[in-house]
Amino acid sequence: MVWPDTYNDEVLEITYNMSDKKNWMKNSKILQTFLKPYNDTTQAQCNHYNCTTGKYFFQHMYNAPKHTKWSCPFYQSTLGNCSGIGDPTFGYNTAQPCVIIKMNRVINFLPNNGTGHAPYVNCTVLEGQDNVRGYEYYPVNGTLDLSYFPYYGKLAQPSYVNPLVAVKFDLINQRHAVIQCRVMANNIAYQNIYDPYEGKVVFHLTALS
Repeated sequence: MVWPDTYNDEVLEITYNMSDKKNWMKNSKILQTFLKPYNDTTQAQCNHYNCTTGKYFFQHMYNAPKHTKWSCPFYQSTLGNCSGIGDPTFGYNTAQPCVIIKMNRVINFLPNNGTGHAPYVNCTVLEGQDNVRGYEYYPVNGTLDLSYFPYYGKLAQPSYVNPLVAVKFDLINQRHAVIQCRVMANNIAYQNIYDPYEGKVVFHLTALS
């Protein structure tokens, strides 16, 4: 899934006007609202377990309060220049917008079949390559850390938040591109003819002036 979530029929279009504050602020506000649960202070209060990064977080017992399981914090600040902390516009007043990718929750899922290799987000420009100077991932390399897996369900982990990856694009020339972002893991399909969005998201990104 991708944010801002501005769907038009079955096509995901993220279009905004840099010179129209009311217009581009819609996308900024969507991201601000979406990231509220990831506020650093909120996460430190509700998910204060000291997780080990780079390792699966197996829990065989219900050792957290109220007979639940611990959840690892995901801090808003992890998203760097796309966190909205230093730049609450998320780049939508310029041609450098941020897009946030969220992987859907699957109970007991272990990416890469438990081999210890973390999944990551990889984006490709399908159309309009000349209109994209480049893009940056947050966290670095677009990694979805293993400590957020496996997920045990809403009742077992009521304070769980999905790990996120933000991508900051640098649009140039006509400032329009069709982009595909995939979650890369050997057990995440992306060529399902019955579900074209499984394992990936395709969206149109346009900055008007």
